[in-house]
Amino acid sequence: MATAVALASIPFFAFANSKKQTKRADKGFKIPAGEGRLHGHIVLQGVNNNIMDVKVSGSDTNGDLAIFEQTSLSPGKGTPLHVHHYQDEVFYVIEGEYRFQVGSDRYTLVKGDNIFLPRAVPHAWTQVSKTGKMNVLFQPAGKLEEFFLTMSSLDHEPSKEEIKKIFEDNDMAVIGPPLVID
Repeated sequence: MATAVALASIPFFAFANSKKQTKRADKGFKIPAGEGRLHGHIVLQGVNNNIMDVKVSGSDTNGDLAIFEQTSLSPGKGTPLHVHHYQDEVFYVIEGEYRFQVGSDRYTLVKGDNIFLPRAVPHAWTQVSKTGKMNVLFQPAGKLEEFFLTMSSLDHEPSKEEIKKIFEDNDMAVIGPPLVID
């Protein structure tokens, strides 16, 4: 009887431990203010010309989490209406003002405000103030770091079709135009 129970439990334990642990930070680390942990300052092209600094990379967490600090330098610009198929997002405004659309709801965020954007829910945001800064958390990390690196590597202003393709290549879908500030 004990042997049957032990044998029956093998698939459960095999499944429970099936997530391959490829790489994970084995100790804490500090990222100084105004710096990125990896890649230096990632200067975006296309949807806006903001700077993304990796604070915690998906490579630090085996893909479980990524955190970026965004320095916003593009007043009146933001993202097209889009969905993340696999990631939840949290934004924390450090400085400045932003407008967000999440589903059919609209929000204004200022210093100290947080907003949660659930996966698969259409959303967009636009920078209102002249400058701003936000922390952006993705859970799981997904391909967002690769998305930002791709957008920063462009040597030209991408077309709407090219932006749509880059979003799709990174597990997102553009489903509408950017959020216009009223």
